[in-house]
Amino acid sequence: MADGLKASNRSPGEDWIAIVRKNGSPEFAAAFVERPILRASVLRAPCIGVESIAAFFGTASSMYDTIAFTNETVDDDKTYLEWEGKVFGLDVCGATILTRDAAGLIQSVRLYHSPLQVLARFSTELSRRLSGKIDPLLFGASA
Repeated sequence: MADGLKASNRSPGEDWIAIVRKNGSPEFAAAFVERPILRASVLRAPCIGVESIAAFFGTASSMYDTIAFTNETVDDDKTYLEWEGKVFGLDVCGATILTRDAAGLIQSVRLYHSPLQVLARFSTELSRRLSGKIDPLLFGASA
């Protein structure tokens, strides 16, 4: 198991934050394989492809009042990130799991939110904000 955080004194989530901040750019796309997959507790089905994932994170990241990554663990091809913050003035926490291929490109992102009432509200608002940008059937609000 590798623990690059202690060796380099990086902040938890620093690399992931840098990627998300470049969303929609060629640098963002270059961090991913050709057809990456996002699975999230706020989605009914996987979100597939760099453009859809960029739209998702561009919108989702703007919805948080605050967010801070509190822990990062790297184990072979997986990076596990824990985070907490506020959205809609409510406490929220979760985990993000990144899986990379042999070249270091992101193959999949798994994103989990808690508690349930925040997750449901976040999904509904995300669906509204992403209307016309990604498939509305990805959201629980469209069920």
